[in-house]
Amino acid sequence: MLSTLTTVFAILVMFSFYLSWRATRLDRLHTRFETASAALDAALARRGAVVGELAGAALLEPASNVLLADAAAQARRARGQADRELAESNLSRTLRVVLAEADLSDEGTGLLAEVHAAAKRVYIARRFYNDAVAATHVARSSRLVRVLRLAGRAELPDYFEMDDESPGAGTLG
Repeated sequence: MLSTLTTVFAILVMFSFYLSWRATRLDRLHTRFETASAALDAALARRGAVVGELAGAALLEPASNVLLADAAAQARRARGQADRELAESNLSRTLRVVLAEADLSDEGTGLLAEVHAAAKRVYIARRFYNDAVAATHVARSSRLVRVLRLAGRAELPDYFEMDDESPGAGTLG
């Protein structure tokens, strides 16, 4: 009888350690997601600022400057994930079209390099963000996690889908 109780107690202790480990892992994954989300927001804001700087530098024709400034402003004002995905995709497309037709002088090459670097950072940040979302989805798909509500009240994160093709250089990566 004592060995049975000891075995049951040992199994319960091991199971509780396992549940604690799973809950801690979920917490770390949600922290990773939040960090990736902040990095993506920063990369998108930086790209918007660099595009705004390009639009204000008068290196392009006036119509292109207006298109870029408007697309950057719409991306900055977008609220909600769906609106932001659409606005950021529109900024990417506008940037590609404008830079494909632009003939920048030597004074614009530094700014153009900044635009390309900012676009690459957006691509990388979005990849990290979506990887964090995928890992969170996998960890939360377990029946045990759902039944015992180990994820607490945290919402299941959504992927960030946008057109992040590099301006003038094809797809990054």
